[in-house]
Amino acid sequence: NTDTYSLRERKYADIPSEFVANDSGIMLFSFDEHEKADKIIILGDIYNHGPRNPLPEEYSPMQVASALNQVKNKLIVLKGNCDSVVDTYISEFDFNENLVLVENGKSIFLSHGHVYNKDAMPKTNYNAVIYGHFHKAFIERVNDTIIANPGSISLPKDGIKAYLIIENNQIILKNTKGELLTKELI
Repeated sequence: NTDTYSLRERKYADIPSEFVANDSGIMLFSFDEHEKADKIIILGDIYNHGPRNPLPEEYSPMQVASALNQVKNKLIVLKGNCDSVVDTYISEFDFNENLVLVENGKSIFLSHGHVYNKDAMPKTNYNAVIYGHFHKAFIERVNDTIIANPGSISLPKDGIKAYLIIENNQIILKNTKGELLTKELI
């Protein structure tokens, strides 16, 4: 299932769930105040990150849920391959399989990444495809489509702790210090 959101002149922060995992939501609120995003997109695997990704000792899914529930009206959450029905019981927001944002006539496909990614693109053409799952931050253009991944804040596989911003027909990749890494016009 793919839902469509029509959104105009808004700022979206696309962050991996690990952004809130380390400090029980403190980083989420600090990030939200710094970027002043209208919506926060989380690309899945919110409470569990799979057996190949060790979690910090201080990690507490219940504290993460509490922090996210406090900003539930700002959240757009995608379901990851490690998210389950049980996760919805502690969440006051919906988990979506895939979503399409429409901003200024441009379509942006959002997915966790375990099904759709740069090696397995959706059949429909979109101006941009954004996904998580691989914990590697990048933005690249393939033909007329922007493909992007915010990477991971706490478990980066490429050493880059980063997130994406979608604003003014651009996809912007920043590190956790807020420094610009790269950007592309949609």
